[in-house]
Amino acid sequence: MPHEIWITAFFNDHFAGVASAILNAVGVHAENAARPWTNFVTMEILVALVLVVFTLILRPQLSYDKPGKMQQTFELIYEFLREQADEVVGHEGQKYVAFFGTLFLFILFSNLIGVIPGFESPTMFPAVPLGCAMATFLVYHVLGFRAQGAWGYIKHFGGPNVFIAPLMFPIEIISHLARPLSLTVRLYANMFAGEKVTLVFLSLVPVAIPSIFMGLHVFVSLLQAYIFTVLTMIYVGGAIAHEEH
Repeated sequence: MPHEIWITAFFNDHFAGVASAILNAVGVHAENAARPWTNFVTMEILVALVLVVFTLILRPQLSYDKPGKMQQTFELIYEFLREQADEVVGHEGQKYVAFFGTLFLFILFSNLIGVIPGFESPTMFPAVPLGCAMATFLVYHVLGFRAQGAWGYIKHFGGPNVFIAPLMFPIEIISHLARPLSLTVRLYANMFAGEKVTLVFLSLVPVAIPSIFMGLHVFVSLLQAYIFTVLTMIYVGGAIAHEEH
């Protein structure tokens, strides 16, 4: 039986029936019907709740004249993502900052929460990076169809020259199908490796040395959230870009 962290044990002790009902509704059967909750699912729920709580706390404190430290922090994140969207996506990038910001904050908090004793980073399990990658995949294709129309977006896969379209089309299809795999493997592998290295050093040497690796883990968490978000911006920019641009 896989190791359960305390929050997963709590969900399995009190809400096992809820999870089983949801799984049965979508035609999925849990390996252990008595304890259907897994660590990465409960940690995803916790991350979502943390983000909601941050929002509820921050909203009443918003002030134009005297912004607090939390407001200033989130304003810096917003300004940074907006500038990146303008640079990567183009003049329409600001319309999608809400999606980019949601993705960035979810991945960032999911990466960082594993530093806290008693918790695990949900992004160190393949299903979570895959879910984020599939969300990116679906969103940028929907935006591409919306911006260029069905025929215009399909033509986009054929390249600029009709004579090389038969060659370019299958290459582009394979390239787009590989993007979710690339996003998933990059995020999962980095977070899994960082988590394991930190745990190994924590078990072998005093706290002073593992703290260095925990700092490195925090840096990798920030970097991977940024890379995932920027790649999403690149995909969205490519999907909505018209030929004349």
